Amino acid sequence: MVRKDPDTETPVDEAFRPTLTWMANEIAAGRAPQAANVPPCSAETWDVITGILEDYGETLVPLPEAAWETSVSQWYGERWKVLVDLHTVAEGRSDLVMDVDIIETEAGFEYTLHLVYVP
Repeated sequence: MVRKDPDTETPVDEAFRPTLTWMANEIAAGRAPQAANVPPCSAETWDVITGILEDYGETLVPLPEAAWETSVSQWYGERWKVLVDLHTVAEGRSDLVMDVDIIETEAGFEYTLHLVYVP
């Protein structure tokens, strides 16, 4: 059971980590993540994400296990808002985050990528 605490930002639940890792790795590989439980983001959103990554000027790397030490989630009544700290070749942990909403469905969890940005 994933924690639903609207008052506290918490570490990202273990149940979410495999899909979020896959999503971050897809972005690092230059692909918009899309799967049965990850609806495609719009072409406009993907263009914004790729523009932000180009402007940032660093190369993303596959998400390391260390990302879970600083990434956070919070319950907002009907969804979890998750911010995953992304890593780059030059910096290790970067200022970039992957912003994802997660909802609970009958089939499990559905992940919606909103943006990758510097908060």
